[in-house]
Amino acid sequence: MKIVFMGTPDFSVPVLEALAARHEVVAVYTQPPRPAGRGKADRPSPVHQRAEALGLPVRHPARLRAPEDQADFAALGADVAVVVAYGLILPQAILDAPRLGCLNIHASLLPRWRGAAPIHRAIMAGDAETGVCIMQMEAGLDTGPVLLREATAIGAEETTAQLHDRLSAMGARLIVQALEVLPDLTPEPQPEAGVTYAAKIDKAEARLDFTRDAVTVDRQIRGLSPFPGAWTEIGGERVKFLRSRLAAGSGAPGQVLGGFTIACGTGAIEVLEAQREGKRPMPAAEVLKGLTLPPHL
Repeated sequence: MKIVFMGTPDFSVPVLEALAARHEVVAVYTQPPRPAGRGKADRPSPVHQRAEALGLPVRHPARLRAPEDQADFAALGADVAVVVAYGLILPQAILDAPRLGCLNIHASLLPRWRGAAPIHRAIMAGDAETGVCIMQMEAGLDTGPVLLREATAIGAEETTAQLHDRLSAMGARLIVQALEVLPDLTPEPQPEAGVTYAAKIDKAEARLDFTRDAVTVDRQIRGLSPFPGAWTEIGGERVKFLRSRLAAGSGAPGQVLGGFTIACGTGAIEVLEAQREGKRPMPAAEVLKGLTLPPHL
């Protein structure tokens, strides 16, 4: 097939690679380069970088509402567009241009967790499972009929980073499968019941509150790892907690029970990995070699 690929972050890269190995990718659309790093120089997106390495033509319009941009898209003569974490709302003219429409790879079991941060929200909500849906796109936010879906359990200690990588690989496999049998797939409209929205993560959500129960604190740590990273202040320094698990013990909220185990409103959590300011993530035991925890956080 002649495919237009539309994606931006690391999550999209395995999908691009899988499609480029099997189909003709006539163009790659991605977000424009953004300032990044200490020098704030413009940095191409992960998809942009990988597409160039694969020798694929890259386009990065800031929007797709200009008639000339829409005409350029239609002129590609694509059979289908594959969209995964692109970052722009597609106007109807774009949705209608490919012969077989636009397919979206969404990292949740729709209609649960429509929107921007489905992986984070699934972990933070304590969902037992999540998955990937291949969806026929329409004008609404993740409202289109589902062509293919696959579920997977969320591990008890799994972080957003770990689940992100598993779902990215699953999405790459599922879209290849979907394209092979696309004419035979029956679009299933999403039910009205069970709709939830995965709002974009706000950094204000990242500060830890140990008066909450241990289950909630543990989900917050795992769900916000690696970005933005759930944090607390220790000796005036902001320390991010990146991996954790539920632990035995109890005490006043924020009380350090030994090692890197901390009491919560009910129960306790054990921090398994943390990151000090200006340093790389490290196992908790390594962090404690250079950081003395106070009796109470």
